[in-house]
Amino acid sequence: MARKKVLDEAPAFESWDEVNQALADIGNNQRVVEGFEAEMQEKIDAAKAEAEARSRPFLEETKRLEKQIRDFAESNRDDMDGKKTKTLNFGSVGFRKSTKITLPKAPGKLAEIVKQLVTKGMSDCVKRSEPKIDKDALRKYPPSDIVAAGAGIKVEDVFWYEPDREKLERA
Repeated sequence: MARKKVLDEAPAFESWDEVNQALADIGNNQRVVEGFEAEMQEKIDAAKAEAEARSRPFLEETKRLEKQIRDFAESNRDDMDGKKTKTLNFGSVGFRKSTKITLPKAPGKLAEIVKQLVTKGMSDCVKRSEPKIDKDALRKYPPSDIVAAGAGIKVEDVFWYEPDREKLERA
């Protein structure tokens, strides 16, 4: 379990033994909650598996019927009287125009397309990620370099706790 940050309150404990007991109580509470969550997740997984098993025949039948309808419509397109949609009693079937944009995978060709789009005033089609600072990467540099770049550093002592789960499980 991760360390926890605690908000300021008036101290309620008067000895380290009381703090130790509180850590034991927290650890036990966490184990009980995790047990409830694990039990819930098992029930959810079982329900999903049951629903999938019960629905599989219907999904497979639907897929088979979709293919048969598509095959029939394609082979009987002439019966649609030049229209794109055929309305039947229980629904409609038809064809629609679908246009897809394809781009080359080669970076050089892609860069050339980007250049052409910008030249032709179509720069709204080009995605440019905005500059963003990666604080974790910045943290690896010396503080003097970080401050010289204009960023600030704030150092503070933040309280945390972590129950010893292994000892609690043995107890």
